[in-house]
Amino acid sequence: MKIAALLTGRGNNTLKDKNVLPVLGKPLLYYPAMAAKTCNLITDFYVSSDDEKILKAASDCGYKKIVRPVELAAPTSQHVDAIRHALGVMKQDGVEPDILVVLLANSGIVKTEWIEESITQLLKDEALSASVPVLLEMDNHPYRSKRLREDGCLDTWFDFRGKNISTNRQDLPMNFVLCHNFWTLNLKNSLYSSTEGQQPWTFMGSNIKPI
Repeated sequence: MKIAALLTGRGNNTLKDKNVLPVLGKPLLYYPAMAAKTCNLITDFYVSSDDEKILKAASDCGYKKIVRPVELAAPTSQHVDAIRHALGVMKQDGVEPDILVVLLANSGIVKTEWIEESITQLLKDEALSASVPVLLEMDNHPYRSKRLREDGCLDTWFDFRGKNISTNRQDLPMNFVLCHNFWTLNLKNSLYSSTEGQQPWTFMGSNIKPI
């Protein structure tokens, strides 16, 4: 199994230079970059960005630069398109990973052992499409959340008529949210699959394992 890491970040952000802001004397992206760099299971390291500061900081961590096209670096651009572009560049280099660890440059809370666990899950079960960190989040459960109606009043997201939904969060089905610090993809079952994955991050596939 060929395993590669892809650090992603763009320069056009509301908070200027957020991916390289100093945190304890290091640019923010240093922390996810080095968490992957010290994982012995990963052999190839790339960074995708339109921003030279990001590319330089990641290069200093041992990542090979991929200059992201402007059209893939706009605020409305989709992450999946940047990933596909990066994989195309990797292929030109002769690097065709089976597993891709996608790191988000703006998240400094990443541990090497988390990355190793996610990779190990995919190696043990080839039916999985992805392995991602999650948080158990019951306060903002979908059953407790509201949407805004056209008349300006709040309403439920679901039709609960005929049902009795407990106001106690501990009575509700477990609700998980993705941490979005990194995603580990089994590419044949996710991005390269002919079957569409779960919305909205369809590139993760349909068999996503939490860590």
